[in-house]
Amino acid sequence: MNKLSKELTPVFLIFFALFIITSCHSSKQKKEVNEGPAVLSKPAPKIEYGINVDTLTVVKNKVKRNEFLADILLKYGVSYQTIDNVVRKTKDVFDVRDIRRGHNYALILNNDSVPKALYFIYEQNPEQYVKYHLLDSIYALREYMPVKTQTDTTAGIIKTSLWNAIQDNNDDVNLAIKLSEIYAWTIDFFELKPNDSYKVIYNQRFVNGKYTGMGKILAADFIHEGQNYYAFYFEQNGKGNYFDETGKSLQRAFLKAPLKYTRISSRFSNRRWQPILKIYRPHHGVDYAAPTGTPVHALGDGVIIARGYQKMGAGNYLKIRHNSIYTTQYAHLSRYARGMRDGVRVKQDQVIGYVGMTGLATGPHLDFRVFKNGVAINPLKLKSPPSIPISKANMPAYDSLVKQYLPVLDSL
Repeated sequence: MNKLSKELTPVFLIFFALFIITSCHSSKQKKEVNEGPAVLSKPAPKIEYGINVDTLTVVKNKVKRNEFLADILLKYGVSYQTIDNVVRKTKDVFDVRDIRRGHNYALILNNDSVPKALYFIYEQNPEQYVKYHLLDSIYALREYMPVKTQTDTTAGIIKTSLWNAIQDNNDDVNLAIKLSEIYAWTIDFFELKPNDSYKVIYNQRFVNGKYTGMGKILAADFIHEGQNYYAFYFEQNGKGNYFDETGKSLQRAFLKAPLKYTRISSRFSNRRWQPILKIYRPHHGVDYAAPTGTPVHALGDGVIIARGYQKMGAGNYLKIRHNSIYTTQYAHLSRYARGMRDGVRVKQDQVIGYVGMTGLATGPHLDFRVFKNGVAINPLKLKSPPSIPISKANMPAYDSLVKQYLPVLDSL
């Protein structure tokens, strides 16, 4: 090391130390700037019935006995004229005469020195409400609560009836209705056996954390007389339906029975004793005993080809042609549903009349008959062709869905 280097070394070291100290101080200051107080985000606005109510007052209550719209609104300073306008201008959306005791309602008011009602909300059910705008242009809208769904499962064993089994299992009683609709074409729920059972994967619906009812059944297995009847919900061509594990539709061209009955009082026979005439004669139908007034449903889509009355026979009756092969007849009706006449087209499950005992009958019942190519056949042995199955293009997606739900059902 030369003399010049020896002289510069102490100076260099001093400058180097100052550089390090300055850099650290600058970095520390920069860090302190970056770690300054965080900017607080604004709290989310409070939304009720689709309205920001942060600066408003919300008053909630239930409709009392013999309480009408005017009774409610007058308490909050709404004028008779405004109430009259509400009634007249919004009846196409909701008729205020249908406001019912026990339903929830809300008034939303401003916070002026003299509060004024801005909106009236009437809850038709836990998920749907009518919102009335009370200022300026008066109008009403039907709107829906935000619904959250949660998937759940249940299973039960039948001892006496599906309804009782579901109640005993503390399940939603609507499950019985939904299952009977899904299996309407494949299982006769009036012929269930002890130890038949059900397994279901379904959605539950919640509004603001409160249970509001059953959602869609996603998959089910009904075990009847030891046989598994699977049902999987799947949508194709814009329409949802239930299919079995192979992709065949559970929906058939006809219902299993045209009404809810208490028992079969007489079956198909070529020689049956007629208690009024006291003779033996053919009875080419099935008698379903049911209370007078029980709704009778069309077994399938079709056209009414006859409506008439037979004093010493069928009484009030209807005939429906479903296609070029099948026709059905419904007899001893107490009355017809509105609009039922020759040439009218009806839909499957549509109410066409009501059980009675007109004509030759000893008690209220439906005499139900099926004709195939014009020849009476036993309705209880009617085999109806299935509806459209899962298409070839949709089978991979459907198989994936079945593989997802089938192990869950089998494990319940």
